[in-house]
Amino acid sequence: MFRRFTARPSRRQFVKSSVSVAVTLPMLPQLAMAQNRQVNVYNWDTYIGETTLDDFASATGINVQYDLYADNSELFARLREGNPGYDVIVPTNDFVSRMILAGMIQKLDHSRIPNFKNLAPRFQDGEFDPGRQYSVTYFWGTIGIGYRKSAVSQVPDSWGYVLGDQSGEYAGKISWLSEPSTMIQMALKYLGYPLNSTDMGQLKEAEAVLTRAKKNVRAIAGDNGQDLLLSGEVDLAVEWNGDVAAVIPEDDDISYVLPKEGGLLWQDAFCIPTGAPNVEEAHEFINFILEPEVHAACAETTQFSLPNEAAMKLMPAEYLENEAIFPPEETLANCETAQYLGEEIARFYDEAMTRIRAA
Repeated sequence: MFRRFTARPSRRQFVKSSVSVAVTLPMLPQLAMAQNRQVNVYNWDTYIGETTLDDFASATGINVQYDLYADNSELFARLREGNPGYDVIVPTNDFVSRMILAGMIQKLDHSRIPNFKNLAPRFQDGEFDPGRQYSVTYFWGTIGIGYRKSAVSQVPDSWGYVLGDQSGEYAGKISWLSEPSTMIQMALKYLGYPLNSTDMGQLKEAEAVLTRAKKNVRAIAGDNGQDLLLSGEVDLAVEWNGDVAAVIPEDDDISYVLPKEGGLLWQDAFCIPTGAPNVEEAHEFINFILEPEVHAACAETTQFSLPNEAAMKLMPAEYLENEAIFPPEETLANCETAQYLGEEIARFYDEAMTRIRAA
């Protein structure tokens, strides 16, 4: 039976030893034997409803092989040399663009995904995938600062608290995300530059900001900032909004803020990789998730922002009114969506983070 791998849902949490963990779900024996159908899903850790995979297997008779990855870079590297057999993957928007250009994902057959209509209009198109030919939004959200209220004199509503001079006040009590692009992009926002800057001077300024602040950082690791907050190891954590929202009920001293400079506005999307062996089943899986009750159950577990209008109607008020999940529109207005800027910039992100870690 499928179970969560951690006590607290975390979209970005590293699998132990960075090894994918496979979970094969039970299926209806008679139906499975007759049809022998399977779908191979490659997703972020604990980024699904508690019973979603069992429910899908029971409803369709399709066996689910479920593997986990830690971040977009791992996903991209795994598929770069060819699809090892996955049918459904869940890259973030800029990696959707990157994988389209690399020929790594295939066009969807929207006639097989009738529940696409349940998505809000703004999620039925996108600059990273015009016409949504290759991708279907699963969740969206922001990156901001999770913090312990008792440890700060005021709301840390600027990236300066974790990247700038103010970070010195919290030396040894700060965690950053490990994704190189994310941290460079947040430094760009702090400096007042476009998140998608390709200006090498601006990018090097962003690297310098991170290099100076790194001495105040306790952890640059996998996505466990919310756990570090819970344990008291850090007071400020650069984190995905849903991860912080998921632990707030466990400790009301924890909160989340989207800095006034704005941050990253992201979408994670279902895609079918090139060479998928079970294309029909992949479409069935995606369509199943977009059922309002199913998508709502996923959101209840993950605490990320739903793009599904029909599912939103099923969510409780505490979800809909939670500013960690749905930040104020005036703050969202300062956010930007990451774009794929080419291999030269991607390489700079990676090399810069290597230098920052070594500083």
